[in-house]
Amino acid sequence: MSAKLRNTLLYLLLTLFALTALIPFLWMALTSFKPLEEVEKLNPVPTVWHPENYRKVFEQISFARYYFNSLFIAAWVTFLTCLTSSMAAFAFARLQWRQCDNVFRLYLATLMIPGVVTMIPNYTLMVKLHLLDSYTGLIVPSAFSAFGTFLLRQFLLTIPSALDEAAEIDGANKWQLFWDVILPLARPGLITLALFTFMGNYGSFFWPLVMIKSEHLRTLPTGMLFFDSTYGRQTNLLMAASLMNIVPLIVLFIASQKFLVRGIQMGAVKG
Repeated sequence: MSAKLRNTLLYLLLTLFALTALIPFLWMALTSFKPLEEVEKLNPVPTVWHPENYRKVFEQISFARYYFNSLFIAAWVTFLTCLTSSMAAFAFARLQWRQCDNVFRLYLATLMIPGVVTMIPNYTLMVKLHLLDSYTGLIVPSAFSAFGTFLLRQFLLTIPSALDEAAEIDGANKWQLFWDVILPLARPGLITLALFTFMGNYGSFFWPLVMIKSEHLRTLPTGMLFFDSTYGRQTNLLMAASLMNIVPLIVLFIASQKFLVRGIQMGAVKG
């Protein structure tokens, strides 16, 4: 078999897999234009298109408010995670102190603890700090990431240590070394971490469900529960809201794909 034929078959196989992965998304998009009585039918394409389903979403729930809450919380969590993870990674990768490697291993061990296990302690802490039903209660517990620290530490290890010596000879202190030298060079890793963090927190469901009681503080995943209640499931409106929810993430991922790949590759060079 020639190399050209082999590549053609490989591309056809990958295209088939890609189309298979797109089937749920296509079903969601088509269902968002169906009337409710057609949702359970086998016909994939609506007999009559109902674009007014998207208008009904805004009429039945405060979609714009929920959308703002999701973006606001995800943006703050992303900013704080990048800040705290980069500072911790700098301490583990560029500073020399006793038991540094052991502390880092202990820090990484927290990745093996499921989030459900820490849910009750975090909730109890938020109650004692009087942060229930607030933006702060949603943001602060998610602002620290062992995975983010690990990712950025691996990336910082690829930066030559000679830069630290040159900066110190020029009179730079540790903060100036971190802020003016290391952080600009770590931009691909920061972008990668920011994308992972934003996409993970934008679709967060369980923690906002536990923390938030006020309607004006709900995020999109919890706000869309209105369409799946004891009074019935409005699947067509739920799919319309879900489509509007994930389209920005798809656009963000496509626009920043090259930074994501570069950040992962460079962060995996040295361990």
